[in-house]
Amino acid sequence: MNEEVSVLAGGCFWGLEYLLSELSGVMKTEVGYLSGELENPKYEDVKTGRSGHVESVRARFNVDILSYSELLDYFFSIHDPTTYMRQMNDIGSQYRSVIFYMDDRQRMDALKAVDRAYKNWGKKIVTEIAPFKIFWLAEEYHQKYLIKNPGGYNCHYIRKF
Repeated sequence: MNEEVSVLAGGCFWGLEYLLSELSGVMKTEVGYLSGELENPKYEDVKTGRSGHVESVRARFNVDILSYSELLDYFFSIHDPTTYMRQMNDIGSQYRSVIFYMDDRQRMDALKAVDRAYKNWGKKIVTEIAPFKIFWLAEEYHQKYLIKNPGGYNCHYIRKF
């Protein structure tokens, strides 16, 4: 099996994780925090928006079933990449849209995906493209939150373009 890892952020990680985990080819998802300066942040630190971290989803996927480009196109269909530091009711830097790339190929694919997203949305895409650094795993109660709590808060849905 040909496996790859992607780390994406686009609003509250509960809904993003749920929809990514349902995608054919995605084998495992985990939610966590990335991009801030604080080591081993906790939700109490991140939820303030002052830690610099962003709620993120790490997804392991089988590239024989799902390409990285397809994953990114799906990502752009399940959140609004045109709103700066916001997804619906979630407002703050911890909810910004980011693609964290693992290598130069992922970075190039992300840039191309932004171009495709612009054509679909018809507006400027504010998604950041940043190098992957340290992924801090979120607390257990956040993992698979919407599976554990059906009907829990979710601001993500699939858009058809």
